[in-house]
Amino acid sequence: MIVPGATWDGRVTRFAVWSANARAIEVELGHEGGVLRLALRPGRDGWWVGETTDAPPGTRYGFRAHGPFDPAHGHYFNPAKLLLDPLARLIDGPIAWHEALRTVRDPRARVLEPDPRDSAPFLPRAVVVAPAAAPAEPALRTHWCDTVVYECHVRGLTMRHPDVPPAHRGTYLGLAAEPVIAHLRSLGVTAVQLMPVQHHAQDEHVARLGRPNYWGYAPVGFCAPDGRYATAPGRQVEEFRAMVRALHAAGIEVLLDVVFNHTGEGALDGPGVSLRGLDNRGYYRHVGDAPLRYEDVTGCGNTLDFRVPAVRALTLAALRTWVVEFGVDGFRFDLAPALGRGDAAFEAEAPFFDELRADPVLRGVKLIAEPWDLGPGGYVLGRFPHEWTEWNGRYRDTVRRFWRGAGGVADLATRLAGSSDLFEGSRAPQAGINFVTCHDGFTLRDLVSYERKHNEANGEGNRDGSDHNESRNWGVEGPTAARHVLDMRARTMRAFVATLACSLGVPMLAHGDEVGRTQRGNNNPWCQDSPLTWVPWEPPEADLDFLAFTRYAFALRHRLHAFRRRSFLPRDEGAGAAARWLRADGTPMTPEDWADPDRRTLLLLLALRRDARAGAPGESEARALLLGLNGGSRAVPVQLPDGHDRGGWHVLLESAHPARHGAEVHWPFALPAHGVALLAHR
Repeated sequence: MIVPGATWDGRVTRFAVWSANARAIEVELGHEGGVLRLALRPGRDGWWVGETTDAPPGTRYGFRAHGPFDPAHGHYFNPAKLLLDPLARLIDGPIAWHEALRTVRDPRARVLEPDPRDSAPFLPRAVVVAPAAAPAEPALRTHWCDTVVYECHVRGLTMRHPDVPPAHRGTYLGLAAEPVIAHLRSLGVTAVQLMPVQHHAQDEHVARLGRPNYWGYAPVGFCAPDGRYATAPGRQVEEFRAMVRALHAAGIEVLLDVVFNHTGEGALDGPGVSLRGLDNRGYYRHVGDAPLRYEDVTGCGNTLDFRVPAVRALTLAALRTWVVEFGVDGFRFDLAPALGRGDAAFEAEAPFFDELRADPVLRGVKLIAEPWDLGPGGYVLGRFPHEWTEWNGRYRDTVRRFWRGAGGVADLATRLAGSSDLFEGSRAPQAGINFVTCHDGFTLRDLVSYERKHNEANGEGNRDGSDHNESRNWGVEGPTAARHVLDMRARTMRAFVATLACSLGVPMLAHGDEVGRTQRGNNNPWCQDSPLTWVPWEPPEADLDFLAFTRYAFALRHRLHAFRRRSFLPRDEGAGAAARWLRADGTPMTPEDWADPDRRTLLLLLALRRDARAGAPGESEARALLLGLNGGSRAVPVQLPDGHDRGGWHVLLESAHPARHGAEVHWPFALPAHGVALLAHR
């Protein structure tokens, strides 16, 4: 069996790389005495292989590929360009833009010619890495119904943390620091989802802006931990492994946001540092019979071609490396429909999904799809195979609209109940990742503080970023000292968190939202590596009252089986039903009520089974729960249905007035304006 990349067995290092159209491939090995070149031999199915005893761990290497330079047929072989191993475990430096990284001399010329400059002085090297001394710890396998995801950026999470040693801030070891882990545990987080840590490239566009690619959605090393997050050059492999061990010891899974839909080589005018030089026609999708044009369904200049078996093999090999050698528990796939596209449309039965399902290493790891790309029919939420979980953009948009004051509750009820319209059938509520905010778009504080994007700092004239934010500033755009505006913003933020905690499905928090992080209205800070994107940890910037509320809401979720159930709510609306949607007067919702575009109040009465009560710590005394959401501007008096016991009710959670937690309920109960209330019957 061919193992892609460079693997050392204690004596021999074996190299394997795929190219269906190359005529020759060499490995250029760096030694103190100069450069050694190893000619690879052609193997089966386009794989080139070779082995040597002259490349022990620590050896720096790159590829040079020989073949036709024939743009009309999609070939850009250029042996003047040193190329990175796409499956290197370690890359020894950043990829900063330089003109010599171009594959072609002038991408705007009518006749394309190869660029003759040697790119080696401007490109880092892959490094041979010894296998881990001990196998990675087994995955934690936390069930999806018990999972709380925390999306974070390795650098941004800890750069300003006062209790992380200065040398570790912004690094893998900083994320693994005890104060950070204690914070995550206090929120009830069971899995961190790390924004891209695959080694990435900087393209000409970023360089001209004079800014970094902070987010890192431009991979060139698919299983190489990014060296930006190491405490010293070359330490990223061992420090990433140490981070995973520390998080696992705390019961926290590690999920990676991985990018396999495109690479950091971008369009033809981008750097040719790996796949373009190894086999441009073989790795990338092209438009019909026009190899000069990439089929770009990613918005990033190129799209990997998952119709090609070798592309799928490369991806599966990278995923196995993260699991076996680094101990990763799962993956969130950026622009995942691109991985399942046939000749045009997305296919839920695509070969990649079948091969992933059948892989003995990857079977059972957590799989999360970002279920949209820019191609035809690219929004495919709810259509991924049954073992996948998907980012639920419908949840985000519906909940945002409700809390900014838009009327109508039918879609809100569906989202609260786990989005059965999207996932019912062979799947459960846990097929959806519920979120209000993520790295892309406004932070939670900005969602209640800005109605327009403010991306001027990105250097693109405020043209970048989405104009569709479903936000509300409550009277003032941006910062203000007006007490009534600040109170409304704080109240709405608590309503968002309470809604997320009381919804069926898998909740996800974006880092720093729990302490009120702001990006000052920038909803696309992909190129901002500064306090603008770093989490504030100390007052006056950190909102400690909101942090306490968030901790309380998710601790309550952990106690309540009703919001972590593995099946959708029953549809029976009778008086004895386990779940009943009610009007404020306690009577059942009617079809007219569901269709009312101005309705802003929604009630859900849940009767708890005895086995559910006994199985949930802290819930054993609760016979029923009443969840109420009021998106209107006035409090609404709420009644129980006729015949229901009105004694023994108390407030579990009230987002508008957190001080009322635990208070006894008197009927009618005043459901506060712009608020969520959860009542329990003992």
